Amino acid sequence: MAPPAAINKAGRQRMLSQRAAKAWLMLVMGVLPDRAKYILGQSVTLFDAQLAELKTLLPSDELRTLHLQLEHDWGRFRPLLADIRNDPKLIWTASEAVLTIAHKLTQAYEKAAGSSVGRLVNVSGRQRMLSQRMAKAYYFRQMDINTAPAGEMLDTAMREFDKAHGDLKVAAATTPQIKAELALVEQQWFFFQNALGMRDAGGQRKAATDVGTTSERILEQMDIVVGHYEKLAMGPQR
Repeated sequence: MAPPAAINKAGRQRMLSQRAAKAWLMLVMGVLPDRAKYILGQSVTLFDAQLAELKTLLPSDELRTLHLQLEHDWGRFRPLLADIRNDPKLIWTASEAVLTIAHKLTQAYEKAAGSSVGRLVNVSGRQRMLSQRMAKAYYFRQMDINTAPAGEMLDTAMREFDKAHGDLKVAAATTPQIKAELALVEQQWFFFQNALGMRDAGGQRKAATDVGTTSERILEQMDIVVGHYEKLAMGPQR
């Protein structure tokens, strides 16, 4: 596996830690339950597969140590996702632990790659994670669980997403094609912000559904963007 692909896959593990938690919360709340069940199953399966794939590219002691820690933390988080009767606070703690170590692993791969475009693979990949993190925080807040920290998490993630989006648009390596894809993300971001800001009781049900669907659309679109940066980081193909 080439280093840019490893950055992408490790970065996707960050996203999956938040997406799995989001889907679990959707099931608990009864928000699009069939879709949520599919998202949860897909997220767990993909995390398992990528964990195995990343094991084939661990060229340093640091990467090997981080991968072992990710395996350990995922091993604690994964069983919790199998039962919606579990304490949501356990989901909060376990998903945060997996996110933290997956982010360290992604940064280590970026450092090993040592390229400016590799950094853009990381940054754009983190946008995928933030799309799911915002949804996770929103659902925790709606459930009145860890309400204050969830509100802070949501506000911080929204600010970080907005800033990184602007940075990607003006990055020297960003091609016209990538800019066009980012413009599509921007359209969904407008709708997403509206849904995330919905607090009145009358609109909460619709907002909860919109958060679920729009977070997925942004994820899909950002995945395309990450793929473009990954190809750039790989250099000309012969």
